[in-house]
Amino acid sequence: MREIIFLLALASANAGIALRAVEPMLPRLASDFGESVSATAVIISAYALAYGGAQLLYGPLGDRFGKLRVVSLSLVGAALGCFGCALAQDLATLAAMRLVTGLFASTPVMLGMAYIGDRVPAAERQPVIARFVAGTITGQALGPAVGGAVTDLLEWRGTFALLGAVFAVVSAILILRTRAQWGEEKVIALSANPFAVHMRLLRSSHVRHVVAIGFIETFLFFGAFAFLGAYLKLRFDLSLTLIGLILAGFGIGGVLYTLMVRRLLMELGQRGLVLGGGIGCCACYALAMLTHAWHVVALCTVGLGFSFYMLHNTLQTKATEMAPEARATGLALYSSAWALGQAAGVAGMGLAVGLLDYQAPIIAFGVGYLALGVWMRRNLDKL
Repeated sequence: MREIIFLLALASANAGIALRAVEPMLPRLASDFGESVSATAVIISAYALAYGGAQLLYGPLGDRFGKLRVVSLSLVGAALGCFGCALAQDLATLAAMRLVTGLFASTPVMLGMAYIGDRVPAAERQPVIARFVAGTITGQALGPAVGGAVTDLLEWRGTFALLGAVFAVVSAILILRTRAQWGEEKVIALSANPFAVHMRLLRSSHVRHVVAIGFIETFLFFGAFAFLGAYLKLRFDLSLTLIGLILAGFGIGGVLYTLMVRRLLMELGQRGLVLGGGIGCCACYALAMLTHAWHVVALCTVGLGFSFYMLHNTLQTKATEMAPEARATGLALYSSAWALGQAAGVAGMGLAVGLLDYQAPIIAFGVGYLALGVWMRRNLDKL
């Protein structure tokens, strides 16, 4: 089981890189295509929309045909989507290829958590999920650094080609290492209409609460975070490589959280974690916008990663418990809302930045995240 979780985490890491590698390259893409940074950010929303919407299908497929099978095969499509991005000649084509990539790259995290939920008792699950999510965190940590450094060296086309090659290799490894186990997985006989299963689950107020909070969480957090790279370029005129390294602090903070999660659970409990996460994110966003030194922003990104996962990991654990009778489908609903919230947050922040500049909207989103943490502390029993 440990080897399989590691392989799924590896696939999740590359999906995380694919998600966040574009953030530091937004100014370069805007220049190449003659568009504004806000308009170019559509490539983030396209990926996130596809990532979220596809999971509504992949959840029931994972329950019916096996989680390992679905993950292994879907990553082939993700590789082809990245190669399509590398060949794009305009922003519309690039956004379309990012959408294709998101359609196929959405399986490792969601079905990986479902796989863990099937095999790890609820009382022991949060630390295991935290370690599994370290794969995604590592990918998200490397994503901005890879995007910035490779774009500086090989231009953005080289970045997408590299991502496609990694997806292809990871897919091949997963197929070779897990194919013999595809027939051993627990599968569930579901309705021929996968969306009927979603509607049945959504009749539960418990499921609806978790799904709604998943949407709000990423709307607020990633709506603000996606524009930190462009803000650093405008405010401090840093290189894309340095911006990528600064944004990678988010992943460092997340990894630090995974190393401390057991101790934090013992000392703070889940209620303390969600409140601390809200306070930490709000403080870091405010400080990043008000400071006159980019070194302070770098420290803030580490704090953002640590604080975000305090709240997010708790919510993820709740999501694995909300529909044990169709775990992958339930997690598909949660993950879809999570990704759609990110897409909507980026679009909303893009409009706000166009009207009000960067600082006020990003601070406002941070205050909203604090309010979410306070609400979750008071209502955790509903999740």
